[in-house]
Amino acid sequence: MAFDVVRVGPDAVAPFYRSHEREALKTFYAFSVIWHEQSYDFVALDGETILGAATIRVAASLAHVERIIVLPESRRAGIGRELLANAADVANYYNCHKMTAMVPHLGDAQRFFEACDYRSEAVLPQHTFKLDMAVMRKFLL
Repeated sequence: MAFDVVRVGPDAVAPFYRSHEREALKTFYAFSVIWHEQSYDFVALDGETILGAATIRVAASLAHVERIIVLPESRRAGIGRELLANAADVANYYNCHKMTAMVPHLGDAQRFFEACDYRSEAVLPQHTFKLDMAVMRKFLL
């Protein structure tokens, strides 16, 4: 079988994934997967000014915090905690049993997530930008 491997944009490969991903996931996990994957965005507003924003990705029974950003001058006012709480409400709606986030190990972000009742699930040595990264998790159900 002759073939070439080429780099393509997301639009070029999206139809292939749509057609074949469900079967591939069934094979990968060795059981039928009802796969729902969607991203949800949340913002904290002061009038029309965005003070903070968060994005989660929900896939199957897991939610993952893709990003959470609060303006420096608005930190320590409960905005990040409230963004995570709203994200958890959506995750609960989709019957997610936990939410995860990946943050630099032993840094300010890890301390923030710990204050929001997340716990370290694993530490990945030299993972991102050659930093140790903590996989944080919070059980929802």
